Amino acid sequence: MEQRAEGESIRVASEELSQEFKTLMNNDDLNSLNHLQHLILGRLQDSNAVLSHFNEFSEHCFAAVSGDLSRNTRLLNSMKSDLDYIFQKIRSMKSRILATYPDAFPDESTSEALDRRPDLEIPR
Repeated sequence: MEQRAEGESIRVASEELSQEFKTLMNNDDLNSLNHLQHLILGRLQDSNAVLSHFNEFSEHCFAAVSGDLSRNTRLLNSMKSDLDYIFQKIRSMKSRILATYPDAFPDESTSEALDRRPDLEIPR
């Protein structure tokens, strides 16, 4: 019996509290808030659909390009190692020529005047 009376008092108190909350807010304001929330929900769902479509498109494009990208990366690495080998050979040939013919190449001051190409190994 006591539990029933306690449950009834809780129900009455919650009804009174809900009535008080209803008087705090205008029904039109609640309806406009509800409408705005539905508009925002629709926009968010549209944005989510667009982003999902874009992600699928990006994944498809990456799959189409990734083979070319990896092949070109391997090609560039191979070209770099070939060029490193060539420049190493040129440096060794130049040092042999300098050992045999000391006047074959101009000294540093005149070589800078002749060679105005940027040094690509020094980052700017």
